[in-house]
Amino acid sequence: MSQISTTPPAPPVLRPSRSRRFVQAVDQRLGLDALRYPVPEHANNLAWSLGGLTAAALLILIATGVVLAQFYDPTPEVANASVRTIVEDIMLGRFLRSLHFWTAQAMYVLAALHLIRVFFHGSYKRPREANWLIGVSMFGLTLLAIFTGTVLKWDQEGYEALAHNLELGKILGGAGFWFSSTFAAHTPILVRLYSAHIMLIPGLLVLLVILHALLIKKHKISSHPGLPAPAPDTPANLVSGSPVQDGPAGLAQVTTPSGETYSEAQEPFTHHLRRVGAFGLVLLAVLSAVAVFFPPPVGSTPVAGIEVTKPMWPFWWMFTLENWFGLPAILWGGLAFFLLLFAVPFVDRNPKRSWRTRPVAMTIGALVLTALIVLTILMAVTTPAAHLNM
Repeated sequence: MSQISTTPPAPPVLRPSRSRRFVQAVDQRLGLDALRYPVPEHANNLAWSLGGLTAAALLILIATGVVLAQFYDPTPEVANASVRTIVEDIMLGRFLRSLHFWTAQAMYVLAALHLIRVFFHGSYKRPREANWLIGVSMFGLTLLAIFTGTVLKWDQEGYEALAHNLELGKILGGAGFWFSSTFAAHTPILVRLYSAHIMLIPGLLVLLVILHALLIKKHKISSHPGLPAPAPDTPANLVSGSPVQDGPAGLAQVTTPSGETYSEAQEPFTHHLRRVGAFGLVLLAVLSAVAVFFPPPVGSTPVAGIEVTKPMWPFWWMFTLENWFGLPAILWGGLAFFLLLFAVPFVDRNPKRSWRTRPVAMTIGALVLTALIVLTILMAVTTPAAHLNM
């Protein structure tokens, strides 16, 4: 007599869903799973997400810029009229131009705040010096993008901004050849600035953003100096932001030199991107509201021989120096500022990162920031002065 088997049947093998199979197929070919490297919990707060928000602003600028470029004509004779056509005759043209205008300023502010946050927490220190240099370069490119965008309006403000840079090009001599009318006599400089604004500058920004992100993945998001620092001999796998071992799920355990142990929650970088994406949507909503209620005006066609406008506010501190010391002060003041920024990780060699343990660096940083704010305020309350001898 045969016996009835009491062994339970094996559970059926569930085949992954079609969407899951698609994701797996893409990951096998592109390695997207590499984005799931762990990041510490503190990286999800707003201050530590300013870099991601700056990238979100860049995406908004690229998207709106692509649309605006379809209707803009960089020929000097009709450039200003084409801007007016975008605003008055193109569906959503006024909104898109306004969104582009305000997002450019938001990107400048976010990039500046991100640099300040990195400086405050000492996140530029070894081995992250290269990423600081990349960040400063992107900040400079953002200023160049704002300048070229100002000129492209080809109103009185844009015309005078270009005139200043033509004069600065003369001061530079051979180094300022690009801002010379003889560099490409058959091509108006407005056309060359347009190509820089829509191709050269965005292309460099995207390239640097990619390199910036790759270095973040390599070195991990810096630990928070307010938390206990890991011991010098702590294995790499236990440092915050590295794969977790020997600890509770989702936690990185770090032992300090005094023997104290602390844990910080971690999650995949892809989850961090979701939070940055949420912040980005809030940013888009706020900028959209500002764009609707405060659209920038369209200036009139420029008149040669006069100097009556102020530049856009990110440049005000330079123009206060111009009022004091003449036109060359814009050039030398700007160069001194960016050389100082580039020098930060090489001058501040103090391995400590807490602001309390870096009194010299924090004092110098506070003085530079205060000077920029004061110079900006002075230009806000000063009547524009003529320096171009037009």
